[in-house]
Amino acid sequence: MTAIGFYNGQFVQLDSPQVPIEERGHQFGDGIYEFVQIYGGRPFLLQAHLQRLEKGLAAIGISNPHTAAEWTQLINEAVRRSGESEAAVYWQVTRGATRRIHVFPDTSQPRISLTVYPRILIKGNSQGLTLLARPDERWTNVWVKSINLLPNVLAKELAHRNGADEALFVRGGRVTEGGSSNVWFVFQHTLYTAPANRHILNGITRQFVLKLAARLNIAVAEEPVVWQRVPVADEVFITSSSAEVAGVAKILVDNQGESDLHSASQIIPGTLLPALKDTRIVWSGPGSGPITNRLQQAFSEQVQQLRDAVPVDLM
Repeated sequence: MTAIGFYNGQFVQLDSPQVPIEERGHQFGDGIYEFVQIYGGRPFLLQAHLQRLEKGLAAIGISNPHTAAEWTQLINEAVRRSGESEAAVYWQVTRGATRRIHVFPDTSQPRISLTVYPRILIKGNSQGLTLLARPDERWTNVWVKSINLLPNVLAKELAHRNGADEALFVRGGRVTEGGSSNVWFVFQHTLYTAPANRHILNGITRQFVLKLAARLNIAVAEEPVVWQRVPVADEVFITSSSAEVAGVAKILVDNQGESDLHSASQIIPGTLLPALKDTRIVWSGPGSGPITNRLQQAFSEQVQQLRDAVPVDLM
Protein backbone atom coordinates (compact mmCIF):
# COMPACT_ATOMS: atom_id res chain seq x y z
CA MET A 1 0.00 0.00 0.00
CA THR A 2 0.99 3.65 -0.37
CA ALA A 3 2.02 5.20 2.96
CA ILE A 4 -0.25 8.20 3.51
CA GLY A 5 0.26 11.11 5.87
CA PHE A 6 -1.75 14.27 6.51
CA TYR A 7 -0.62 17.30 8.50
CA ASN A 8 -1.97 20.83 8.93
CA GLY A 9 -4.43 20.61 6.06
CA GLN A 10 -2.28 18.81 3.48
CA PHE A 11 -1.50 15.25 2.45
CA VAL A 12 2.26 14.73 2.80
CA GLN A 13 4.98 12.09 2.53
CA LEU A 14 5.51 10.37 5.87
CA ASP A 15 9.18 11.31 5.97
CA SER A 16 8.58 14.98 5.15
CA PRO A 17 9.87 17.38 7.88
CA GLN A 18 6.50 19.00 8.44
CA VAL A 19 6.06 19.30 12.23
CA PRO A 20 7.33 22.57 13.77
CA ILE A 21 9.71 22.23 16.70
CA GLU A 22 7.31 24.24 18.88
CA GLU A 23 4.30 22.06 18.12
CA ARG A 24 2.62 21.54 21.50
CA GLY A 25 1.97 17.89 20.75
CA HIS A 26 5.69 17.49 20.16
CA GLN A 27 6.78 19.43 23.26
CA PHE A 28 4.02 18.75 25.80
CA GLY A 29 2.02 15.79 24.52
CA ASP A 30 -0.82 18.33 24.45
CA GLY A 31 -3.43 16.58 22.36
CA ILE A 32 -5.92 13.76 21.83
CA TYR A 33 -5.70 10.83 19.41
CA GLU A 34 -7.86 8.13 17.88
CA PHE A 35 -7.22 4.92 15.96
CA VAL A 36 -9.65 3.03 13.76
CA GLN A 37 -9.45 -0.15 11.71
CA ILE A 38 -10.52 -0.23 8.06
CA TYR A 39 -12.29 -3.35 6.79
CA GLY A 40 -13.24 -3.60 3.13
CA GLY A 41 -12.36 0.07 2.68
CA ARG A 42 -14.77 1.13 5.42
CA PRO A 43 -13.90 2.46 8.90
CA PHE A 44 -15.20 0.29 11.75
CA LEU A 45 -17.29 2.03 14.43
CA LEU A 46 -16.03 5.43 13.23
CA GLN A 47 -18.86 7.50 14.69
CA ALA A 48 -18.20 6.10 18.17
CA HIS A 49 -14.51 7.01 17.79
CA LEU A 50 -15.45 10.52 16.69
CA GLN A 51 -17.77 10.95 19.67
CA ARG A 52 -14.96 9.94 22.03
CA LEU A 53 -12.59 12.33 20.23
CA GLU A 54 -15.07 15.15 20.79
CA LYS A 55 -15.34 14.36 24.51
CA GLY A 56 -11.57 14.14 24.92
CA LEU A 57 -10.92 17.43 23.15
CA ALA A 58 -13.61 19.15 25.21
CA ALA A 59 -12.12 17.72 28.42
CA ILE A 60 -8.75 19.40 27.81
CA GLY A 61 -10.08 22.58 26.22
CA ILE A 62 -9.18 22.07 22.54
CA SER A 63 -11.82 23.01 19.99
CA ASN A 64 -12.68 20.26 17.53
CA PRO A 65 -11.47 21.47 14.12
CA HIS A 66 -13.97 19.33 12.18
CA THR A 67 -17.54 18.16 12.30
CA ALA A 68 -18.19 14.43 12.30
CA ALA A 69 -19.07 14.63 8.59
CA GLU A 70 -15.80 16.44 7.82
CA TRP A 71 -13.77 13.91 9.79
CA THR A 72 -15.50 11.08 7.94
CA GLN A 73 -14.72 12.68 4.59
CA LEU A 74 -11.05 13.23 5.52
CA ILE A 75 -10.55 9.66 6.76
CA ASN A 76 -12.28 8.15 3.73
CA GLU A 77 -10.14 10.27 1.40
CA ALA A 78 -6.96 9.19 3.19
CA VAL A 79 -7.97 5.54 2.86
CA ARG A 80 -8.79 6.06 -0.83
CA ARG A 81 -5.36 7.59 -1.46
CA SER A 82 -3.67 4.66 0.27
CA GLY A 83 -5.21 2.25 -2.22
CA GLU A 84 -5.74 -0.25 0.59
CA SER A 85 -9.07 -1.75 1.64
CA GLU A 86 -7.64 -3.34 4.81
CA ALA A 87 -5.85 -0.61 6.78
CA ALA A 88 -5.57 1.29 10.05
CA VAL A 89 -5.91 5.04 10.52
CA TYR A 90 -4.23 6.95 13.36
CA TRP A 91 -4.98 10.64 13.84
CA GLN A 92 -4.41 13.23 16.53
CA VAL A 93 -5.42 16.79 17.29
CA THR A 94 -3.03 19.04 19.23
CA ARG A 95 -3.34 22.54 20.63
CA GLY A 96 -1.15 23.79 17.79
CA ALA A 97 2.25 25.42 17.35
CA THR A 98 3.40 28.50 19.26
CA ARG A 99 6.15 29.73 21.57
CA ARG A 100 6.81 27.17 24.30
CA ILE A 101 4.83 28.14 27.38
CA HIS A 102 2.85 25.91 29.72
CA VAL A 103 -0.35 27.98 29.82
CA PHE A 104 -2.62 27.83 26.79
CA PRO A 105 -1.55 30.19 23.99
CA ASP A 106 -3.98 32.85 22.79
CA THR A 107 -3.14 32.57 19.11
CA SER A 108 -2.49 28.94 18.16
CA GLN A 109 -5.00 26.86 16.21
CA PRO A 110 -5.53 23.10 16.61
CA ARG A 111 -3.43 20.98 14.27
CA ILE A 112 -4.29 17.62 12.80
CA SER A 113 -1.92 14.84 11.85
CA LEU A 114 -3.17 11.59 10.34
CA THR A 115 -1.52 8.43 9.05
CA VAL A 116 -2.83 5.40 7.17
CA TYR A 117 -0.97 2.14 7.87
CA PRO A 118 -1.42 -1.47 6.79
CA ARG A 119 -4.04 -2.99 9.07
CA ILE A 120 -2.56 -3.82 12.48
CA LEU A 121 -3.72 -6.85 14.46
CA ILE A 122 -2.33 -8.09 17.78
CA LYS A 123 -2.73 -11.84 17.69
CA GLY A 124 0.18 -13.40 19.58
CA ASN A 125 0.77 -17.06 18.79
CA SER A 126 -1.78 -19.76 18.10
CA GLN A 127 -1.99 -20.64 21.81
CA GLY A 128 -2.98 -17.11 22.87
CA LEU A 129 -1.37 -13.99 24.27
CA THR A 130 0.93 -13.62 27.25
CA LEU A 131 0.41 -10.69 29.64
CA LEU A 132 2.90 -9.25 32.14
CA ALA A 133 1.39 -7.64 35.25
CA ARG A 134 2.73 -4.17 36.03
CA PRO A 135 1.76 -1.54 38.63
CA ASP A 136 -0.59 1.04 37.14
CA GLU A 137 1.25 4.28 37.91
CA ARG A 138 -0.42 6.44 35.27
CA TRP A 139 -2.30 9.64 36.01
CA THR A 140 -5.88 9.54 37.28
CA ASN A 141 -7.63 10.67 34.09
CA VAL A 142 -6.85 7.61 31.99
CA TRP A 143 -10.29 7.97 30.38
CA VAL A 144 -8.85 10.86 28.32
CA LYS A 145 -7.18 9.43 25.20
CA SER A 146 -4.15 11.69 25.55
CA ILE A 147 -1.13 11.42 23.25
CA ASN A 148 0.95 11.35 26.47
CA LEU A 149 1.63 7.61 26.54
CA LEU A 150 5.05 7.24 28.18
CA PRO A 151 3.83 4.97 31.05
CA ASN A 152 2.09 2.72 28.52
CA VAL A 153 5.16 2.64 26.28
CA LEU A 154 7.43 1.67 29.18
CA ALA A 155 5.06 -1.05 30.41
CA LYS A 156 4.65 -2.53 26.94
CA GLU A 157 8.41 -2.44 26.32
CA LEU A 158 9.04 -4.26 29.59
CA ALA A 159 6.43 -6.84 28.61
CA HIS A 160 8.14 -7.28 25.26
CA ARG A 161 11.56 -7.73 26.89
CA ASN A 162 10.12 -10.50 29.03
CA GLY A 163 8.43 -12.48 26.30
CA ALA A 164 4.93 -11.07 26.81
CA ASP A 165 2.61 -9.57 24.21
CA GLU A 166 0.91 -6.99 26.41
CA ALA A 167 1.16 -5.32 29.82
CA LEU A 168 -1.57 -5.87 32.42
CA PHE A 169 -2.05 -2.83 34.66
CA VAL A 170 -2.97 -3.35 38.33
CA ARG A 171 -3.78 -0.35 40.57
CA GLY A 172 -4.23 -0.80 44.30
CA GLY A 173 -4.58 -4.56 43.92
CA ARG A 174 -7.27 -4.29 41.22
CA VAL A 175 -6.85 -4.99 37.52
CA THR A 176 -7.57 -1.90 35.44
CA GLU A 177 -6.67 -2.62 31.80
CA GLY A 178 -3.89 -3.50 29.39
CA GLY A 179 -1.14 -1.29 28.04
CA SER A 180 -3.26 -0.56 24.97
CA SER A 181 -6.31 -2.74 25.54
CA ASN A 182 -9.18 -3.56 27.86
CA VAL A 183 -8.98 -6.82 29.82
CA TRP A 184 -11.76 -9.34 30.49
CA PHE A 185 -12.02 -12.32 32.83
CA VAL A 186 -14.52 -15.17 32.89
CA PHE A 187 -15.52 -16.62 36.26
CA GLN A 188 -18.23 -19.29 36.28
CA HIS A 189 -19.78 -18.22 32.94
CA THR A 190 -19.85 -14.51 33.84
CA LEU A 191 -17.70 -11.87 32.13
CA TYR A 192 -15.88 -9.41 34.38
CA THR A 193 -14.22 -6.21 33.22
CA ALA A 194 -13.20 -3.04 35.03
CA PRO A 195 -15.89 -0.34 35.13
CA ALA A 196 -15.61 2.66 32.81
CA ASN A 197 -14.37 5.14 35.39
CA ARG A 198 -11.43 7.56 35.44
CA HIS A 199 -8.88 4.75 35.69
CA ILE A 200 -9.47 3.08 32.31
CA LEU A 201 -9.92 4.14 28.72
CA ASN A 202 -13.43 3.10 27.78
CA GLY A 203 -12.42 1.36 24.56
CA ILE A 204 -14.75 1.50 21.59
CA THR A 205 -14.17 -2.23 21.08
CA ARG A 206 -14.92 -2.70 24.81
CA GLN A 207 -18.27 -0.95 24.36
CA PHE A 208 -18.98 -3.01 21.26
CA VAL A 209 -18.17 -6.30 22.99
CA LEU A 210 -20.48 -5.40 25.87
CA LYS A 211 -23.29 -5.13 23.32
CA LEU A 212 -22.27 -8.36 21.64
CA ALA A 213 -22.34 -10.08 25.04
CA ALA A 214 -25.84 -8.77 25.70
CA ARG A 215 -26.99 -10.05 22.31
CA LEU A 216 -25.48 -13.47 23.08
CA ASN A 217 -27.05 -13.55 26.57
CA ILE A 218 -23.65 -13.67 28.26
CA ALA A 219 -23.78 -12.36 31.82
CA VAL A 220 -21.49 -9.35 32.42
CA ALA A 221 -20.28 -7.69 35.62
CA GLU A 222 -18.57 -4.33 35.16
CA GLU A 223 -16.57 -4.44 38.35
CA PRO A 224 -12.88 -4.68 39.22
CA VAL A 225 -11.15 -8.03 39.43
CA VAL A 226 -8.87 -8.12 42.47
CA TRP A 227 -5.37 -9.44 41.85
CA GLN A 228 -5.81 -12.38 44.26
CA ARG A 229 -8.71 -13.67 42.15
CA VAL A 230 -6.81 -13.76 38.85
CA PRO A 231 -5.36 -17.30 39.33
CA VAL A 232 -8.83 -18.89 39.40
CA ALA A 233 -10.20 -17.28 36.23
CA ASP A 234 -11.70 -19.66 33.67
CA GLU A 235 -10.80 -17.50 30.65
CA VAL A 236 -8.99 -14.23 29.97
CA PHE A 237 -9.04 -12.11 26.83
CA ILE A 238 -8.30 -8.56 25.74
CA THR A 239 -10.08 -6.21 23.37
CA SER A 240 -8.97 -3.20 21.37
CA SER A 241 -9.17 -1.87 17.83
CA SER A 242 -5.87 -3.58 17.02
CA ALA A 243 -6.49 -6.80 18.97
CA GLU A 244 -10.22 -7.18 18.22
CA VAL A 245 -11.04 -10.03 20.66
CA ALA A 246 -7.80 -11.86 21.49
CA GLY A 247 -7.54 -14.80 23.88
CA VAL A 248 -4.91 -14.91 26.63
CA ALA A 249 -2.91 -18.04 27.49
CA LYS A 250 -0.66 -16.81 30.32
CA ILE A 251 -0.30 -14.01 32.85
CA LEU A 252 3.15 -13.38 34.32
CA VAL A 253 4.24 -11.39 37.35
CA ASP A 254 7.59 -10.27 38.73
CA ASN A 255 7.91 -11.86 42.17
CA GLN A 256 10.14 -9.08 43.47
CA GLY A 257 7.78 -6.34 42.31
CA GLU A 258 4.42 -7.98 43.03
CA SER A 259 3.86 -5.86 46.15
CA ASP A 260 3.88 -2.76 43.90
CA LEU A 261 0.64 -4.01 42.34
CA HIS A 262 -1.02 -3.21 45.66
CA SER A 263 0.90 -0.14 46.82
CA ALA A 264 3.63 1.52 44.78
CA SER A 265 6.99 2.00 46.46
CA GLN A 266 7.91 5.60 47.34
CA ILE A 267 11.59 4.95 46.65
CA ILE A 268 12.86 6.55 43.43
CA PRO A 269 14.01 3.69 41.17
CA GLY A 270 17.23 3.76 39.22
CA THR A 271 15.36 2.72 36.08
CA LEU A 272 11.77 2.37 34.94
CA LEU A 273 12.80 -0.63 32.83
CA PRO A 274 14.15 -3.03 35.46
CA ALA A 275 15.60 -6.39 34.51
CA LEU A 276 13.03 -8.92 35.70
CA LYS A 277 14.90 -12.04 36.80
CA ASP A 278 12.23 -13.73 38.90
CA THR A 279 8.91 -14.00 37.07
CA ARG A 280 6.29 -16.68 37.50
CA ILE A 281 3.07 -17.70 35.79
CA VAL A 282 0.10 -16.68 37.94
CA TRP A 283 -2.53 -17.85 35.47
CA SER A 284 -2.62 -20.09 32.43
CA GLY A 285 -5.60 -21.12 30.39
CA PRO A 286 -6.95 -22.28 27.06
CA GLY A 287 -6.01 -19.13 25.12
CA SER A 288 -9.50 -19.09 23.68
CA GLY A 289 -12.20 -20.62 25.84
CA PRO A 290 -15.91 -21.08 25.06
CA ILE A 291 -17.06 -17.53 25.86
CA THR A 292 -14.03 -15.98 24.16
CA ASN A 293 -14.77 -18.10 21.07
CA ARG A 294 -18.39 -16.98 20.95
CA LEU A 295 -17.41 -13.33 21.15
CA GLN A 296 -14.66 -13.75 18.55
CA GLN A 297 -17.13 -15.35 16.17
CA ALA A 298 -19.74 -12.64 16.74
CA PHE A 299 -17.12 -9.92 16.26
CA SER A 300 -15.92 -11.51 13.00
CA GLU A 301 -19.49 -11.66 11.73
CA GLN A 302 -19.94 -7.94 12.39
CA VAL A 303 -16.68 -7.16 10.56
CA GLN A 304 -17.79 -9.24 7.58
CA GLN A 305 -21.09 -7.42 7.65
CA LEU A 306 -19.20 -4.14 7.28
CA ARG A 307 -17.12 -5.56 4.41
CA ASP A 308 -20.40 -6.52 2.73
CA ALA A 309 -21.55 -2.89 3.08
CA VAL A 310 -24.25 -3.76 5.61
CA PRO A 311 -24.36 -1.16 8.43
CA VAL A 312 -23.16 -2.44 11.80
CA ASP A 313 -26.21 -2.13 14.04
CA LEU A 314 -24.84 -2.34 17.58
CA MET A 315 -23.28 1.12 18.05
